[in-house]
Amino acid sequence: MTGPQETAPPADYRLLLPDGWFRILLDPPEQRDKAVDALVERQFHGIDNAPHLKEDLRKDLRRRAAKAHRSGGIELYLSLQEIGPFTIPASLLVTLAPLRHAAPLPLDALAETLSAADGGTASVEELPSGPAVRVRRLIRQPGEEDARQVHHSLSLEYHVPVPGTAAFLLLTFSTPLEQIADAMAELFDAIAASLTWTE
Repeated sequence: MTGPQETAPPADYRLLLPDGWFRILLDPPEQRDKAVDALVERQFHGIDNAPHLKEDLRKDLRRRAAKAHRSGGIELYLSLQEIGPFTIPASLLVTLAPLRHAAPLPLDALAETLSAADGGTASVEELPSGPAVRVRRLIRQPGEEDARQVHHSLSLEYHVPVPGTAAFLLLTFSTPLEQIADAMAELFDAIAASLTWTE
């Protein structure tokens, strides 16, 4: 069996995103801020009477992007896809997660740990890029005290071992649209399946 040290690690990876998804490279900070500015200008194109909303969005996106980078994020994708007058809110954060141990964690053990951690449903899946752990969770939205009005967001994670290393590439998808969670999960699965390693 080939160990991580016997396989050359890939130089990079590629993902295929649907039309209408906007990419924010999280490092360096200057490039990150330029991408956020471009996204804000795109969203407010032709709208000149909402400067406060525009600046609030800019600050919020910069804060979220900086936080994602501090957590090891490489790039952030935001959905700008539209159905009629509505934008479908969804995001994908790509994170490189190096492990503290020299040997990679067995995927079955990782799936069991992630299932027990917070009620998620975890399984080992075979992607074209190799095996990965898939974790699906419904996360209760904060600040909702009325049990009859509880809303959940969908979180779908793929923990993908990076060949030739003990690290994982973590794909974290999310959407607040619980009503179409299954359809969004299918879209997220298709994006994860598009992952390819490059030399």
